[in-house]
Amino acid sequence: MTFSRIGKNIRSISLISAAAATLAMGGCTKDFLETNSDPNRLESITPGTLLNPTIYGVASFNINRSRAFTFELMQVAGNYPNENVDDQIFLYDFREDVGNNTWTTNYKWLANAREMQLNAEKLNNGNYLAISLTLKALMYSQLTDCFGDIPMSDALSGEDGKFFPTFDRQEDVYKTMLADLERADTIYGKGSTATYAADLLYANDFTKWRKFTNSLRLRLLLRSAGRMPANYTKMAEMINDPAKYPIFTANADAAVLNITGTVPNISPWSRPQDYSTGRSWNEFFIKGLNDIADPRLKLFASVARGKDNANLGFKGLPINYMESPASVDFTPSGLLQRLVIAPMIVPVMSFAEVEFIKAELAQKGKIASSAETHYQSGVKAAIEMWGGVFPTNYFDAPAAKYDGTLERIMLQKYYALFFTDYQQWFEHRRTGFPVLPKTKFMFNNGVMPARMFYPTTVKIYNTENYKKAAERIGGDKLDVKVWWQQ
Repeated sequence: MTFSRIGKNIRSISLISAAAATLAMGGCTKDFLETNSDPNRLESITPGTLLNPTIYGVASFNINRSRAFTFELMQVAGNYPNENVDDQIFLYDFREDVGNNTWTTNYKWLANAREMQLNAEKLNNGNYLAISLTLKALMYSQLTDCFGDIPMSDALSGEDGKFFPTFDRQEDVYKTMLADLERADTIYGKGSTATYAADLLYANDFTKWRKFTNSLRLRLLLRSAGRMPANYTKMAEMINDPAKYPIFTANADAAVLNITGTVPNISPWSRPQDYSTGRSWNEFFIKGLNDIADPRLKLFASVARGKDNANLGFKGLPINYMESPASVDFTPSGLLQRLVIAPMIVPVMSFAEVEFIKAELAQKGKIASSAETHYQSGVKAAIEMWGGVFPTNYFDAPAAKYDGTLERIMLQKYYALFFTDYQQWFEHRRTGFPVLPKTKFMFNNGVMPARMFYPTTVKIYNTENYKKAAERIGGDKLDVKVWWQQ
């Protein structure tokens, strides 16, 4: 796995949250904090002090995990030709520690967001309070959608003497996140309007921050709508009243981090070759784009090579290649390093995703607008976000034309969620789409894993609460469905 190389300034500020994050894991003691001090720790902070390190830290980690985990699991790209036998995610063979970094990293940056929230409340600054609530919802959603029940109400409370947090039910986590986002939407511009250094995501454009808050709310409302049907009414209300509930309406609104290459805003890959070496695109991902002559192909992939270095166009590695290794008599299309060399982008939540949410709601009859119009808008936005030129005849291809099905919407949403943390996996678990090919070598009975294992550190240091949570959900197993899947 390739980890992000974060600039010195960002690393030093992140130390603010390190102790609190360790406490959330139950792996530190009060005596340690009382007898050890960090000489680099800032004694006086503002909400703005914490914002950029948190944005960068979360986004850079998530894009790394997208490449290392989601690409494999969702048959986007994987190791080839030198497969790592300890990393068989594409075969649904998860190691026990598969979720360790996801857990510790998100709780680390959640501690920053909590500190930001406390400072914003103290200063009565509605803008930064709303942003802190939005970032907390973003990170908690990552955690709960990966694991299910997680610590929330008692998390980040080490300074209050709560070193062994209990686990909240996922249903309660979702209710809290949605309530926080609803509150955040109402407090932008309230109280003090003091600003700090321009943030990396929106350069202190709080109108766009508010659109992000509401767009994220749509994502979480849709994901939990199967268990909370009233969510459909709320989503329709939001979409039908954009003045009251502003959401993304263009790529310029989207939560996409622009990496400039200027320290500390540098590429998460200090060595671009770590992104591409020994990896190739999978057949499922490449074939779908080939079927519609999608302009993203030449932006993402190199051409495949056959005998005598013959150009085979864009061709990916089939997921079942191990069943007949000799049949792979070509070099599959590889990953282009241009995607991870600054200037580059890191998607957090795209405008295209919002359009596909609308398309699904329209397809299900929950809103009155045209599913096809939203579908087409989402496709176009996704292509243009990556710098592609949208062909005017794109939808002439039978495989691209909207056919009235959720499956067609979700296939294009799959492509639109490219490089967006774990979202392809989450959406596949929610809908079953896109339908992915299988191989006889798959573990977990060939069934897509529904969650990650709880981290090994939690089992060791927070044993009692871990056991209670594992028993409540039906066991710490890959095939135990989280609440919104049930």
